[in-house]
Amino acid sequence: MAEEGVQLFGNWASPAALRVKWALKLKGIQFEYVEENLSNKSPLLLRYNPVYKKVPVLVHNGRSLAESLLIIEYIDETWKQNPLLPEDTYERAQARFWAKFFEEKCVSEIMGAFTLKGEEQAKAAKAREYLKTLEKGLEGRPFFAGETIGFLDIAVGWVGIWGRVVEEIVGVNLIDAETMPLLTAWLNKFLEVPIIKECIPSWDELLEHNKGFHKILTAAST
Repeated sequence: MAEEGVQLFGNWASPAALRVKWALKLKGIQFEYVEENLSNKSPLLLRYNPVYKKVPVLVHNGRSLAESLLIIEYIDETWKQNPLLPEDTYERAQARFWAKFFEEKCVSEIMGAFTLKGEEQAKAAKAREYLKTLEKGLEGRPFFAGETIGFLDIAVGWVGIWGRVVEEIVGVNLIDAETMPLLTAWLNKFLEVPIIKECIPSWDELLEHNKGFHKILTAAST
């Protein structure tokens, strides 16, 4: 049974939906998961997210929220157990700052390396530069939040999976253990946490799915 009417509309290959699933699991919230076919979106998804018409969407007691980071903040504020954002207001602001940096800088360059034919190397170099900057947010701690997983870890953690997918398909290097030792160590630790690991899609299925997606994108850009 879902707790207090909680539903998550997602897609197995969506890193944004995975973020929300991680947050719900870490908070210990029971929820109903609704898998969406993104090539044939359900009327419910379009009703609950009429603006962007995409996943993830969280529905709580009949009211819907879109955009993964906003959803995670809502989850953290609604259910107080196992807090994801720091109690200290400065630390909370810092977590939001780095999440925004990741969204605006790192993600755009990673996607650019994946989708812009002929510009992969330049985009990958820029992505590496931004990821190296992001590494400063760890400050020698095992997780961005300190000793336990928090908001920023959830926001960034998918790069350890999808970043590797991009590397494999496009043949670029994004996350370098030699130049980013702290980020690499954090990713290895984060992705092995049982509650995190159990939600991660199959590598082979994810790779095949994104190979097909990459062919479509590159064909459209020629």
